[in-house]
Amino acid sequence: MLQKMVTTQRECPARKVPTGELHIIPANEFVTITQDLGGNFTVTWLGNMLRIDGTDADVLGRQPLTLNFEESADTSSINDKHVWYALESVFDPEIPINLVDLGLIYDVSIDQENNTVTIQMTLTAPACGMGPVLVGDVEHRVSLVPNVSNVVVDLVFYPAWSRDMMSEEAQLESGLFF
Repeated sequence: MLQKMVTTQRECPARKVPTGELHIIPANEFVTITQDLGGNFTVTWLGNMLRIDGTDADVLGRQPLTLNFEESADTSSINDKHVWYALESVFDPEIPINLVDLGLIYDVSIDQENNTVTIQMTLTAPACGMGPVLVGDVEHRVSLVPNVSNVVVDLVFYPAWSRDMMSEEAQLESGLFF
């Protein structure tokens, strides 16, 4: 497991995990990076677990994540593989598993005529304070897909998420495979 102590390069906004409460980490503070998957960062600071957005990667001396989409023969349409690739780049800040393997993405539909991607997703818990942050991550990452003009994320809670929705690999990785 990644555990790297770094000093913040500047003041930075961060969200407390799991409540989503905004904190400002001052410049020149020691933080421990505990997760850096998917271009966002989970750190501990003053005994709190916080999530730093990938757009603030420089605070930790890191580079922002760049998604590289493989070329496709049809350059005028939205490629569904690109959409899934973008979704797989979004990780839960507490559990080092992407949202697709966690089973949080219920449906993806692509409207080629309007260049719109609509995603139905859920959360591991309905009251998760990080829900708006994860929805924002999904919207941002999918908006990077070539030819996508609009991303609509519908947050749904039916059916309720359960660990059975996780991929087998994610269950094994998290120790939840029974």
